Amino acid sequence: MKRLVLLRHGKSDWDAPAGSDHERPLAKRGVRSARAIGRALARAGEVPDLVLSSTAVRARTTAELAAGAGGWRCELRTAPVLYGASPGDVIRLARDQDDALDAVMLVGHEPTWSAVATLLTGGARVQVKTGTVVALDVDAAAWDGVAPGRAAIAYVLQPRMLLGEAWGLDGP
Repeated sequence: MKRLVLLRHGKSDWDAPAGSDHERPLAKRGVRSARAIGRALARAGEVPDLVLSSTAVRARTTAELAAGAGGWRCELRTAPVLYGASPGDVIRLARDQDDALDAVMLVGHEPTWSAVATLLTGGARVQVKTGTVVALDVDAAAWDGVAPGRAAIAYVLQPRMLLGEAWGLDGP
């Protein structure tokens, strides 16, 4: 069994003076969300073996903040294919991973993440909001077994659940 973890970047700052979509940074809410997700995954023992992030500033920053806040010791690399990726691109990237790795996190964008989750689970619909993690258990012993219909959702974690926003409470 392999675990593919999809993390959508945190809320971006549309008012920031970014030169392009690729350079748009995280908003304060996105920073808080990334840190909360990183801590929650560490506390739950769900730290990935490897993190591959889109090269977009908001995605890279989300990955770096989550890993830092959670004290993750895994390698974090960028994967240029994840910026503007199609579901097929994501599946090919997952299939290329080292079989010694049990859990790989990909940090990227919508609408790709929802499409990948739906495709790999054979139809389960998940709305991957900003900062959300969707963990997929792939029924395969090796990464080259990642294919449509071969996964089940292990968990979905939204940052608002951790920050108290769902209940109108102040978050960390």
